[in-house]
Amino acid sequence: MDSAVAADVNCGPFSGLRVLDISQGIAGPYCAQMLWQQGAEVVKVEPPAGDWGRHVGTVAGAHSALSVAYNAGKRGVCLDARHPAGREALRRLADGADVLIQNFRPGVAARMGVGYQDLAPAMPGLVYVSISGYGEDGPYAGAPASDSVMQADSGLMYANQDEAGVPRRIGVLMADIATALYATQAAMAALYRQARTGQGAHVQLSLFQACAALQVNDILAHGMAGARHAGSVSAPNGVFDTADGRLSVLALNNDQFARLCRALERPEWLLEPAYADNAGRMARRDELHRQLAAQLATRPSSHWIERLAREDVLHARVRDYDGLAAHAQARHVDLLQTLVQPGVGSLPYAPLPGLAQRRPPTASPAIGQHSCEVLHDWGWNAAEIQTLLATGALVQDGARKESL
Repeated sequence: MDSAVAADVNCGPFSGLRVLDISQGIAGPYCAQMLWQQGAEVVKVEPPAGDWGRHVGTVAGAHSALSVAYNAGKRGVCLDARHPAGREALRRLADGADVLIQNFRPGVAARMGVGYQDLAPAMPGLVYVSISGYGEDGPYAGAPASDSVMQADSGLMYANQDEAGVPRRIGVLMADIATALYATQAAMAALYRQARTGQGAHVQLSLFQACAALQVNDILAHGMAGARHAGSVSAPNGVFDTADGRLSVLALNNDQFARLCRALERPEWLLEPAYADNAGRMARRDELHRQLAAQLATRPSSHWIERLAREDVLHARVRDYDGLAAHAQARHVDLLQTLVQPGVGSLPYAPLPGLAQRRPPTASPAIGQHSCEVLHDWGWNAAEIQTLLATGALVQDGARKESL
């Protein structure tokens, strides 16, 4: 076992839990990785070509930012499930897992011999997590789904429309990430039930369901109002240029507006009947924003931040990720850890919040980096591993080996 993995294997509430992650992309891998952050042993199984997430977005060498983010800490096994011996090995790994996570289209895992119905009769305590695009059945069950598809189909783009009513994709992988969070919560609930009763569970959820749950307030608001109004719900409320940067500044009620007026030394706004309440300010939002923008542009951000903070006005500097790393509070709470990824370098890594003890981040595995090691640890003998390598069903370090 890698020394970095061995050093912290007993860290966290899920220490001793074996998770077999046969998923790809984001939602399934991130679910498994969150369990790793809380102490579980996670084995990532990939085909010879690797998880498709390795080749999406920002790529350096054999990894993308996506594959590093959602597979850090795992041990990597490469099996060719097209090979009968590969399918048998995958099934044997599944038989040794406490949790299995897959996010194939409905029916694919069963064709590989590791569907829930294949495993559950002999493993009543198994927690089996199935993540799909639209669900296990129904008219869209077989439809292809991605984060962008789901943002469009679930209303997320509608929720993020601009002031002209044009739907926009949210600039993070919101559909996938939300699904991973909901999947992890459901898996943990199933593990709690298993600890109490000994009974496992088949956790089934879809990106479609997760995106709806994420928008519960907006869906209710739409049901109450019958329409969605683009833009902010208060004025002033926006992003404004300063002499050297940008600030988000807003007031949600009359008290906050009064604080803003004091910070900007604009007593005339408080005396203006048209600005007496939020409805009046919203009706004159463009003029109010024009005046605010003109004033903020005259001085650097630090000048306005000092004034706004003094009056406890809602505001923030608009930061990029370098700015986030430099944030005083980020440094105080160790917001970002350092993850060293071979072939890439030292990277900033944002761990789960709320952990009683953080597990030091370790690298995302190369394809098949730990194939022989994991099989040995999970009960294979040397001859069995050698046979799998010789047939090509098992790949170690991305290359078929003739000997251990």
